[in-house]
Amino acid sequence: MRVIGIDPGLTRCGVGVVDARIGRASLVAVGVIRTPASRSTPDRLVTIEAELLRWIEEYRPEAMAIERVFAQQNLHSVADTMQAAGVASLVGARAGLEVAYHTPSEVKAAVTGSGTADKAQVTLMVTRILRLAGPPKPADAADALAIAVTHAWRGPRTNRYAAAVAALKGK
Repeated sequence: MRVIGIDPGLTRCGVGVVDARIGRASLVAVGVIRTPASRSTPDRLVTIEAELLRWIEEYRPEAMAIERVFAQQNLHSVADTMQAAGVASLVGARAGLEVAYHTPSEVKAAVTGSGTADKAQVTLMVTRILRLAGPPKPADAADALAIAVTHAWRGPRTNRYAAAVAALKGK
């Protein structure tokens, strides 16, 4: 399965593409979409949209995984991040991709074995899992890869739930 992982952000939006199956993953591409704070929020969101479309056209993922935004102290920052996540979700849905969200603790647990791992541990494990020569930088890029790996290995919870319900109903 080819998955594009998104670590949403308005200033830096991490993007990573992996080919993976249970227990194995390989890097396809990784990067960061940057938008200058001097531009208006709508202009920045349009840039994120255009760049994500370019990534999808170039790498043809089957699914998109986005880090679920959680409440932080800085509500302005959370609002910006949520807008970037919304744009990513819209781009993925319009491209016909399966779109799923994964919490930070779910991603940490999937790649390190601990839902309380720190960023350095996540980066180290992503580097090992993908057999990279060095850690992906900046941290947003490593996080995007971790999100993609998580989705490839665990899949969306909603689809597993729907499949379990359908199985119980005999469908």
